[in-house]
Amino acid sequence: MAITPFTKQQLLPQEETLEIARAKSELFIGVPKETSYQERRICLTPDAVNSLVSHGHRVLMESGAGVSASYCDKEYSDAGAEITADTKKVFSCPILLKVEPLTMQEVEMVKPETIIISAIQLKTRKKEYFEALSKKKITALAFEYIKDEDGSYPAVKTLSEIAGTASALIAAELMINNEFGKGLLFGNITGVAPTEVVILGAGTVGEFAARTAIGLGASVKVFDNSITKLRRLQNNLSHRIFTSTIQPKGLLKALRRCDVAIGAMRGKDRCPVVVTETMVEHMKRGAVIVDVSIDTGGCFETSEVTTHENPTFVKHNVVHYCVPNIPSRYSKSASLSISNIITPYLLQIAENGGIESAIRMDKGLRNGVYLYHGILTNKAISEWFNLPDNDINLIVF
Repeated sequence: MAITPFTKQQLLPQEETLEIARAKSELFIGVPKETSYQERRICLTPDAVNSLVSHGHRVLMESGAGVSASYCDKEYSDAGAEITADTKKVFSCPILLKVEPLTMQEVEMVKPETIIISAIQLKTRKKEYFEALSKKKITALAFEYIKDEDGSYPAVKTLSEIAGTASALIAAELMINNEFGKGLLFGNITGVAPTEVVILGAGTVGEFAARTAIGLGASVKVFDNSITKLRRLQNNLSHRIFTSTIQPKGLLKALRRCDVAIGAMRGKDRCPVVVTETMVEHMKRGAVIVDVSIDTGGCFETSEVTTHENPTFVKHNVVHYCVPNIPSRYSKSASLSISNIITPYLLQIAENGGIESAIRMDKGLRNGVYLYHGILTNKAISEWFNLPDNDINLIVF
């Protein structure tokens, strides 16, 4: 009788345990001071830092990074952050969090294989930026590209909500301007005709501008060429308002009567100019234009970029407010909203055992990656700058 070295039980196919528990990773996050012009926001609030530190992570912040968002160094150090005045030390962290994209000088300070999470602002980038990051084998994620479970872009949406709400409040301030304002109260007072507001665009910015204007008592008209967007806006507002597609005759009629016009249009590259200079000439003396679309060129022909320090100019007797990056004006609210989006993702990355595992498991986070170990993975960037790209789904899996 032949003697077998294995028992019958051992010869039967066995289940293989591939993974029992995923090892959690500890993050070391650097938060440098924002140096870009007019940028006042910060990615993490003291509460967010406290949450990260209590989960065993390290946060190194540059001294004064939160001052313009009304957070002092002491609040951050009390929350558990390490504070340093050494900028290079912050940029040497394995994970970098920034609101604005890095400058070329900052890219030089970054160590190879760093993970960068920031905005990308594609229209302001240059080819050299991506080449420099690629050379250092950087993995980079853009706020604008990260998707939620429902397929929406949470960072874009929340900042659009702020910009929309702010546009109506800014218009209300400008209407009482002693120098050139009409001295009108942005409200519906008994016996006084309500303020007339025209909004161009029925996206998130347009919806929140309409919501705020209605809340203040104004009479609102919204124009957009998408019936679907107009219908969705009506349903979301739960308040019937005047909506119309953009037709020059109807739009001109509304602009002649309005006290405030808010531009909230979006285009693929440059936003379309829907209000001509002639239309602006026909508007009331002292009327207010708030062009939120100025970030992508502006939808009023008379719009010119202004700053937070000198936000307005008068053209054809109409007050124009054309400041890009309106959310930065409300730096604390904007910082809170960015922090609320980014912090859960950071905790999730750590829980999943690092960025590699996190982007494998979360399709929405994976969508935010535009550079993976120096390999360009975003088609829009590739086409814009004529750079070779790869599908991240083919690299990661």
